Amino acid sequence: MRILITGATGQIGSELTLELRKRYGGDQVIAAGHRKPASEELLASGPFVALDVADRNAFGQVLREHRIEVVYHLAAVLSASGEQNPQRAWEVNVLGLYHLLELARELGIRQIFHPSSIAVFGPKTPRDRTPQDTVLSPTTMYGVTKVTGELLGEYYARRYGVDIRGLRYPGIISSVTPPGGGTTDYAVEMFYYAVEGKPYTCFVGPETALPMMYMPDCLRSALELMAAPAERLRARTYNITAMSFTAGELAAEIRRHVPDFRVEYKPDFRQTIADSWPRSIDDSPAREDWGWKPRYGLAEMVEEMLRALRARHAAGKLYAAEAR
Repeated sequence: MRILITGATGQIGSELTLELRKRYGGDQVIAAGHRKPASEELLASGPFVALDVADRNAFGQVLREHRIEVVYHLAAVLSASGEQNPQRAWEVNVLGLYHLLELARELGIRQIFHPSSIAVFGPKTPRDRTPQDTVLSPTTMYGVTKVTGELLGEYYARRYGVDIRGLRYPGIISSVTPPGGGTTDYAVEMFYYAVEGKPYTCFVGPETALPMMYMPDCLRSALELMAAPAERLRARTYNITAMSFTAGELAAEIRRHVPDFRVEYKPDFRQTIADSWPRSIDDSPAREDWGWKPRYGLAEMVEEMLRALRARHAAGKLYAAEAR
């Protein structure tokens, strides 16, 4: 199976690429990135190509030259970054996906994974235990592009039989890759400051609650969805979550391990974005259809994050991942 991962230098892509190469072999998994440099580990483990997914000709050339059968399409401009440059967010998030769907139709790409986000929801959506089927009323360009992406995927599946699958990811927390311009970045940044013994200024208030997921669960969910028999899937894009907590609860859990850790709360424009998103998610359809079950809650995630980041800090490599 020949696999292409777009956005392979991003937060999810950099770790998913390595996991797929472990499973299928380095030469079978082509990593593609655009502006963010690739890590030494990524470059050493298999092929890497430079690709702007908004360039249809370049996208098609990569798919043809590498005889790609499956695409994990992770290239995206995230929520906070998208508000700074909404035009680029549309080009990457919507045109990039449209190019891929058209090329999949023409070339017979077997399967596509395209993540969505809780950003598809908005002020008109129930904020607690947000259901699978509900009002989608995003207030950010990122959310608008993700709703568009879900609808495009459903259309191409129905009209042309393209097997595209996706997950509405909550905030993703990783001990390997630094934040990449999302509204939930504070949930990762706190750990770096705590490990360094520095106070942290949080850009959302202490009572701000959002759904979150630890990276190992994030990777596993994508792989399990892609492996699920098509006849068991009732949706193209599924709600998914692992835990929900407030910024204050996260800080308190970190203080159980780092008692002197201090947080000051100074909400900025990202607070408005966070306030438009769900506090918790109902992912029962994912659990029923393909057996989704998270393995990490808040306590387990905090313990593992601190252990991993402390080891990097002791080795003088706490920010080594930022070279990605």
